[in-house]
Amino acid sequence: MKLSDINIRDPFILPYEGVYYMYGTRGADCWQGGSGFDVYTSRDLVAWSDPIEVYRKTPADPFDINFWAPEVHLVDGAFYMFASFKPADRERGTWILRSDSPTGPFIRWSASSVTPEDWSSLDGTYWEEDGKRYVVFCHEWTQIGDGHVCARELSRDLKTAVGDPVTLFKGSDLYLADAGKRDYVTDGPFLVRAGARLLLLWSSNSDGKYREAVAESDGGVLGPWRQQQRYLFADDGGHGMVFTGFDGVTYFTMHTPNRTPDERPKIIPIEL
Repeated sequence: MKLSDINIRDPFILPYEGVYYMYGTRGADCWQGGSGFDVYTSRDLVAWSDPIEVYRKTPADPFDINFWAPEVHLVDGAFYMFASFKPADRERGTWILRSDSPTGPFIRWSASSVTPEDWSSLDGTYWEEDGKRYVVFCHEWTQIGDGHVCARELSRDLKTAVGDPVTLFKGSDLYLADAGKRDYVTDGPFLVRAGARLLLLWSSNSDGKYREAVAESDGGVLGPWRQQQRYLFADDGGHGMVFTGFDGVTYFTMHTPNRTPDERPKIIPIEL
């Protein structure tokens, strides 16, 4: 398969032992229903396998809709999936699943969401620094108007959250945000080191388009954060992440355009 054949949102690529593993939100499931997640594999970022199902909801899982934005991180020799779900009896949030293989099967690891159960949250990503592990996520604009990007410490075993969330910044902090707007979207945070700086990629809507923004910190995940005065991608694409290829090149991937069912993953070499 080619990237143009793959209908997913929120692509996340894990390079591991000579193979690229690409996860994402199933295009057909993005707004209604949902039952699981797939992975596509490649050795060259050009030719991709057919989808391989890595997680399917079981009767014991309390999720009903919004099977969104799976990310897979290798931690202590195991593969942990951070993904967003909406149970019937509580708000949408990020849960953690686990597998011994990047192709699954993944099973539920956290007993509950690692984002607050009374917050409408999504798009949790993983970060570790100074011996502490965090989920970085979005407190949704749909609940609070001005969306927040937040961090919350996790237990070492990644089963539970530790302590209260900390707000890193608000959607309205982006200097390019439309003046006079009432609602500020925050989507898809992803962290990466670039020299002495810590970068936080995130997405928002501006001038009617979905766009990829970048915040930076000279310290750690708790900031302080400042917004870069440019978009990383401005032409109706976002929910991106970066990875280093086996060729040593840094790549940025996202979905574009931001409309269903036309969204496709895109991979672009970049310099941070």
